[in-house]
Amino acid sequence: MNIAIIAHDKKKQKMIELCSAYKDVLAKHTLFATGTTGLMVTGATGLNLTPMKSGPLGGDQQIGSMIAEGKLDMVIFLRDPLTAQAHEPDVTALIRLSDVMSIPLATNVASAKIMLEHLKRNSI
Repeated sequence: MNIAIIAHDKKKQKMIELCSAYKDVLAKHTLFATGTTGLMVTGATGLNLTPMKSGPLGGDQQIGSMIAEGKLDMVIFLRDPLTAQAHEPDVTALIRLSDVMSIPLATNVASAKIMLEHLKRNSI
């Protein structure tokens, strides 16, 4: 599967923890990540990620384009719903595209764990 990994600033540590816990599962898939999130996850876990631009600099749009082109199978986007984001329209567009293209999208750790557990059991 092709999986995108994105995390807002206040959620990056949670993403590192999630990717560390599911490193063996994620390592079996092709991973894409936005800017700093990708650097931090790779540095902490050693996972091989294809980097995109930082979210505010177009990375969310790059991921959205991949969704629109049918190049992604899953998105894990740990959002910070309590902090205003300068690139909120890009975030909204990415979520909308996931819905339109019927791409599984986890926006919090609990939903991400459910999706990764299914991958772990090969039930997706």
